[in-house]
Amino acid sequence: MEILLTAATNFEIQPTINYLAERDCLIGRNRFDVLITGIGTMSTAYWLTRTILNRRPDMLIQAGVGGSYDTAFPPGSLVLVNEEVTGDLGVEENNEFKDIFDMGLPQITTPYTGKSLVNNNSALLRQYNLPMVKAVTINEITTRRERIGQLQQKYQPVVESMEGAAFHYIALSEKIPYIQLRAISNMVGERDKSKWKMKEAIQLLNEKLIEIVNSDLG
Repeated sequence: MEILLTAATNFEIQPTINYLAERDCLIGRNRFDVLITGIGTMSTAYWLTRTILNRRPDMLIQAGVGGSYDTAFPPGSLVLVNEEVTGDLGVEENNEFKDIFDMGLPQITTPYTGKSLVNNNSALLRQYNLPMVKAVTINEITTRRERIGQLQQKYQPVVESMEGAAFHYIALSEKIPYIQLRAISNMVGERDKSKWKMKEAIQLLNEKLIEIVNSDLG
């Protein structure tokens, strides 16, 4: 099976890249390619789509760090994202954020379920024994307390990233099975980086990612 492993940056998954390289990117019946898309939804959408069109994989895996909105998932937590929303596509007015669905703009609704991009392959996700959570994707890291409150009230996300929704959108549109794995490095809005656990998050992320690439993905 051909599997495309993707991340925004090298450093998030470098231990797994090294692990795969030592095995010539072959584990059992599975062949792995690695794609570093760059940060943000536009870069992710472009490079992932281009790669899929050139060589269509049987499965997609996105891995990376993210921020948490929920104290039940502090820095050092691992989650699988099974639902994504876009948190910055719309308008902010009267201290309220209205997304494009609220605005009633003409749009293509496939592959959305309501306002969400949902991974319905629960059998695939359940085998890794991790919490499955909702995430919000934005292109600007959320720091303002008011903005955090808006997103929490509107979407009740657990995790924030800058690439997840683009990944879900493309995987769903192309009907390719997929997994999004996130390790929590910080609480959303926390700018004191001494309270972040980036090193620990990356270690946990890659330990689980290596477990996943060695699992029965077929």
